[in-house]
Amino acid sequence: MVKIVPLNQADPSAVEALLDGAFGAGRRGRTAYRMREGTKAITELSFAAFDGDRLIGSIQCWPVVLLTATAAQPMVMVGPVAVDPARQRDGIGRTMMRAMLAASDGQGGHVLTMIGDPEYYGRFFGFSADATGGWDVPGPVERHRLLARVPAGVTMAVKGRIAPRVHA
Repeated sequence: MVKIVPLNQADPSAVEALLDGAFGAGRRGRTAYRMREGTKAITELSFAAFDGDRLIGSIQCWPVVLLTATAAQPMVMVGPVAVDPARQRDGIGRTMMRAMLAASDGQGGHVLTMIGDPEYYGRFFGFSADATGGWDVPGPVERHRLLARVPAGVTMAVKGRIAPRVHA
């Protein structure tokens, strides 16, 4: 049986090994890593999936901000969502996403952003690229894969630059 727990209950070296297995050793050069550089994962929104004592999945969320000429809109960067390659298609990623969304909604809802498959994350979790066309990121990205999930009643800037939200 798969158990979802806070990520801080997982061995950090096991999480890193899982991420390497899911995304490869070159994963740290990706744009998503630059978007959250210098930040720490948000403990309340980051989870691990275990099958017994074995780590089989993780989801991490990071504080970022959409900077405009006049404002800084806080957001949460979702990802990576990693599942052990031998357990992909078992619904583990979907279960972790649901846990993270429930935690986010329990905190009043955050503007969430991610780089991901628009069909999957749109169909199951309400993410879309509708608001992100004018957002700049610190590296290359396929524009249709830059997604956001914006709570009802929140208006996002049409143009801006996503940057790490680092607190002093």
